[in-house]
Amino acid sequence: MALAMKQRPRRVAFVGSSLPRKCGIATYTADLCDALGVLDQAAEFFQVAVTDAEPGYAYGPRVHFEVAEKEVAAYRRAADFLNLSGVEVVNLQHEFGLFGGPAGSHVLAMVRDLRMPVVTTLHTILNSPDPAQRKVMDELASLSDRLVVMSRRGERYLREIYSVPSEKIDFIPHGIPDVPFVDPNFYKDKFEVEGKMVMLTFGLLSPSKGIANVIEALPTVLAKNPNVVYLVVGATHPHVLRNEGESYRLEIERLAYDRGVGSSVVFHNRFVSYQELVEFLGAADIYVTPYINEAQITSGTLAYAVGTGKATISTPYWYAQELLDDGCGVLVPFNDPAAIADRVVELLDDEPARHAMRKRAYLRGREMIWPEVAKLYARSFEQALARHERPSDPDGIFVTMNKRPRELPRMKLDHLRRLTDDTGILQHAVFAVPDFSKGYTTDDNARALILAVLLEEVEDEISSVARDLASRYLAFLWYAFDPVSCCFRNLLSYERTWSDGELSEDGHARALWALGTVLGRSTNEGLRGPAGNLFERALRTAVDATSPRAWAFSLLAIHEYLRRFSGDRSVQLARETLADRLLDIYRRAGPPEWSWFEEVVSYDNATLPHALLLCGRWMRDRPEMTDVGLESLDWLVRLQRPSGGHFVPVGSNGFYHCGGSRARFDQQPLEAYTVVSACLEAHRLTGDARWRKEAQVAFDWFLGSNDIGQPLYDARLGGCRDGLHADRVNQNQGAESTLAFLLSLVEMRMAENIIQKTEAS
Repeated sequence: MALAMKQRPRRVAFVGSSLPRKCGIATYTADLCDALGVLDQAAEFFQVAVTDAEPGYAYGPRVHFEVAEKEVAAYRRAADFLNLSGVEVVNLQHEFGLFGGPAGSHVLAMVRDLRMPVVTTLHTILNSPDPAQRKVMDELASLSDRLVVMSRRGERYLREIYSVPSEKIDFIPHGIPDVPFVDPNFYKDKFEVEGKMVMLTFGLLSPSKGIANVIEALPTVLAKNPNVVYLVVGATHPHVLRNEGESYRLEIERLAYDRGVGSSVVFHNRFVSYQELVEFLGAADIYVTPYINEAQITSGTLAYAVGTGKATISTPYWYAQELLDDGCGVLVPFNDPAAIADRVVELLDDEPARHAMRKRAYLRGREMIWPEVAKLYARSFEQALARHERPSDPDGIFVTMNKRPRELPRMKLDHLRRLTDDTGILQHAVFAVPDFSKGYTTDDNARALILAVLLEEVEDEISSVARDLASRYLAFLWYAFDPVSCCFRNLLSYERTWSDGELSEDGHARALWALGTVLGRSTNEGLRGPAGNLFERALRTAVDATSPRAWAFSLLAIHEYLRRFSGDRSVQLARETLADRLLDIYRRAGPPEWSWFEEVVSYDNATLPHALLLCGRWMRDRPEMTDVGLESLDWLVRLQRPSGGHFVPVGSNGFYHCGGSRARFDQQPLEAYTVVSACLEAHRLTGDARWRKEAQVAFDWFLGSNDIGQPLYDARLGGCRDGLHADRVNQNQGAESTLAFLLSLVEMRMAENIIQKTEAS
């Protein structure tokens, strides 16, 4: 079909990372926008920046909108912004790790809602994607009007692996600066390497870059060419820096000293500017790219080296195989320092061959300079506009609230960290100031440990904070455990002395729940070791408890534990024992209209049906567990939503006794949390959207949808107020309340992620 007359878009938005974020894609996008701006000065090219950290970056005027990486709702807001901004084409710069959600799936929430053509530039194309990556790629390919690849191999993979039609694919080389072909000696004085032969590697540092192999090769090189210096230019990759600090850089620096080549290696530990990069490349006699993994479909650093006419030695990753063929570079095997040394020595000894390679590389690079790349992108945008056939939205660009998932507050741990010291989390606060006089409880530290482990699953940007907090809370539980009685003590003073009061069965079971969560979910072996040591001993005591809530907490603990150790028969038997007890007291509790486990509705109420729902879901041939769990939860939810309105938990000032009057106040955050958690489990079990709605109603209680219309969550500080009175909220922000809110929020986020994954499939 012939294209209609081509229309050049006047307003184009680029979605991805943006400078000054230290990221190769951010640099690529900035250069592309600059080149397109020169090509078409009448058009507007702006960016939507995906931000990976608090408090964000000092973006320039080209960035018109920011998206919080881990917030799926932020991607939907970005779609609304773009739809209302007169944008004619969106260019998505795609890399799996750039976006939130499983395999970066959050970005699909934006792309699905866009009403204009989408051109997606693929910086990674996998030949063996995992199921989550495959789902994202398949939907992204379907929703995109054009797909840009930077290598012929990538084009082939799209056709053969992902079944993308050829006519939808645009091959556009990686852009490079247009610089003159210069003698390396021209720039060497800037770096005080006059008279030296310079080897160069640049880019964000990470273990996958293989720099250690070059350092291992240097003794052989220097033995024959003692005037060689190796420049390693670039900051440590931000993700590596965040999780591991400078351990990789320090490791390769130590290696250089150990191999006796420290005086011939120079590390420039910073993210260099464009002009500095041109000068570093200009000074290089040989460029080395020693990556250790072949699955790299493009490399901006290699493209820059070729485009500036460098004699290049590389391992044979995919992009290098393609770009360095026909004598534009030489390839060496992966992880082979001896081969690197041999090729370096050969090139240094054969100056004519080295300069011939430089010329071939420079000439190849003329097809890749940014002005040429900009022309190809402009053509791709024109084709996207001409072919765009996305069905129109019957509701227009405005999507009503009932068709969108509710937005959730951002996860803010400021107050949690304020309450936490080297011992653990303090029990109470005076307003938002920790109250030392009340000390600590095992109850609160157990809840805090559960939160910290769950945060590792859903909040990548604060995972390091969560790991640090988790170790402190687990240390508290270790200290609280009495090896003689095999029970957890509960009350610890600020002076670190234990109260001699009666041990709490509920506190013991909550601690067990936290241990089970560590064992079932955490990937941190340092946590799982001590947790496993305590869990086995604490479970024996928990089975002897008389409190129904202790049984329920223990069942939650067992469920978490069996997520990873499903074959543990002794734990399965403990589950059967406790579940039967809960079922039995439900049968005997009260009159038919009283669908509850006890003669009083008191505290932590929804935990009781929640425990039975989990048992019904995972125990074979026990459908009665599910039936009772749903029946009792339905009764409780209806009780606490008078006339189907907002959530009204049973008050702690008297509770609700069978045949009596229910207390309206004081309403406690813990009750809202247990309902949120139980209703989300009911939704997972049944798929009934009603339970998801009930969880949202209970969650909204924290945000002001309550009897007095006042929020309990303090969005400024990240804490939660201690309760709701008839005329006011309790302004103190203690551990129990703050943890109730944060646990509710993290479970709502986990549920949202499951919905997102389902939509992606």
